[in-house]
Amino acid sequence: MSSQYIVVVGCGRLGSILASRLSSQGNSVVVIDPHENSFNNLSSDFSGFQITGDASEIEILRSAKVEQADCLLAVTDKDNINLMVTQIAKQIFQTSIVLARVFDPAREQIYRDFGIATISPTKLSADAFMANLPS
Repeated sequence: MSSQYIVVVGCGRLGSILASRLSSQGNSVVVIDPHENSFNNLSSDFSGFQITGDASEIEILRSAKVEQADCLLAVTDKDNINLMVTQIAKQIFQTSIVLARVFDPAREQIYRDFGIATISPTKLSADAFMANLPS
């Protein structure tokens, strides 16, 4: 796998794990989060960049050079923010790959209508529970 330029929006538990793993694989990674202390979640060997700010603001995305990104991952704990950021990345910055975490499975179709792939931890958890129930 060749090195990619990846923007991760949200540096909570999921965002910090993704950013740290992607960085350790040799990718160029930029993490955006509105809370500076969230960057403490990153691994000690994280070699990417950190931007403190609201990723739904175009200027913050510009400072992250989203127009050059191969991929943007929106993994905040807010569905509306993830949808807005992925729409901006896809429509304005023409980012080819955008993925969003979406907690409410009923919203997944909205994302699909915009050409945005989703991962729903709610749906994945429900599927895992169902798979582990006795038949």
